[in-house]
Amino acid sequence: MSAVSEVQDAGIVEPAPHPSRPFSAFEWMVALRYLRARRQTGFVSVIAGFSFAGIMLGVATLIVVMSVMNGFRADLLKKIIGINGHIFVQGVGKPLAHYNDLVTRIAKVPGVTIVLPMIEGAAGVSSQFNQSGALVRGVRGSDFVRLPGISGHIVQGTAANFDTSGGVAIGQRMAEQLSLQVGDKISILTAKGDQTPFGIAPRIKAYPVVAIFKVGMSEFDSTFVYMPLHEAQAFFNRDGEASVVEVFVANPDDTAAISAKIQAAAGRPVIVTDWRQRNKTFFDALNVERNVMFIILTLIVLVAALNIISGLIMLVKDKGADIAILRTMGATRGAIMRIFLINGAFIGFAGTFAGVGLGILVAENLEHIRRGLNWLFGLDLFPSQLYFLSKLPSQVQVGNVIEVVVMALALSLMATLYPSWQAARLDPVEALRYG
Repeated sequence: MSAVSEVQDAGIVEPAPHPSRPFSAFEWMVALRYLRARRQTGFVSVIAGFSFAGIMLGVATLIVVMSVMNGFRADLLKKIIGINGHIFVQGVGKPLAHYNDLVTRIAKVPGVTIVLPMIEGAAGVSSQFNQSGALVRGVRGSDFVRLPGISGHIVQGTAANFDTSGGVAIGQRMAEQLSLQVGDKISILTAKGDQTPFGIAPRIKAYPVVAIFKVGMSEFDSTFVYMPLHEAQAFFNRDGEASVVEVFVANPDDTAAISAKIQAAAGRPVIVTDWRQRNKTFFDALNVERNVMFIILTLIVLVAALNIISGLIMLVKDKGADIAILRTMGATRGAIMRIFLINGAFIGFAGTFAGVGLGILVAENLEHIRRGLNWLFGLDLFPSQLYFLSKLPSQVQVGNVIEVVVMALALSLMATLYPSWQAARLDPVEALRYG
């Protein structure tokens, strides 16, 4: 008769257990001891290492990608509403004549910071070297120097005396495309010129370039042309009119409430829209892309969590005899389950917080990393011609980091449940007999 059978016949295999305090020092000692590599369990420790690395890289990648998406959104939002305004007022049925009265009434609305009448029209622009399309905007000189997207972003020339300069301001990318500098002349062409017996004739006029600005968004820098308001009214045959009144407010998130007040203060039928409505499709697409990227990259953490399951299952099989001995010494099923729960959770928690540190470190220095890679390998990562931005933005948000941490910890804990339950229900007699 074997020793195991004698012990079983004597009825002393499973004495009445003495429950220990949950997550006691003993349970932590055993759990962490199982994580250390030994000759017999080296492969299990290798799997644990890969699980740790997988969770760390998954969490870091999620934080970096979410930070880049946040940075893109914030930077694009800042540039779009910095040069386009927050609220737009247009006439209904007839143009905005006598717009000065309208501007005065809107300026008195609480929360409004800048109100500017504008003439806006599509045109063709050319130099002796090249030609392109443009969006021409006529603004008053006092308003031009106050535009958030223009103020402080003039790289050549000056905006002083803009009304009397008789010239125009263009974006830096347009200047590069047309090979223009301050003092050179740019020809502007519109199809809506003078009325002749043969119909409307196109109008073309050359203007000196008095200023070159750089917003930092290639679409704006290659498209916008600013000219004095009175000159734009004459060029587009809109004497005494404004095509739109743009309004800047102190808090862009309050545009809905302020729009209603502007509608009431206008004193005439107007159409009032805000930056959310004009750019809804664009920002909705960014949000969808952000959510899809989060779901896809979560799969990295999920794969690492599956590695925790496989590693713990192998560890349970390898430690079957140890589990049996612990049970015969009085360890309860709950204690065994907590030991392996600690084992797997330690990998998940360590990988998660290591990933948080790595992800924040990379996200905060992403532009420096991009420049370093471009210099080291002669690359052009994230060219501004494709991504509309002159640099790679990144904005770490605490809410996103917490979201990623909670998701990773939840997956890691769930991955430990089945192997821990399997270890707790292991029969010590069978484990000693076949271990």
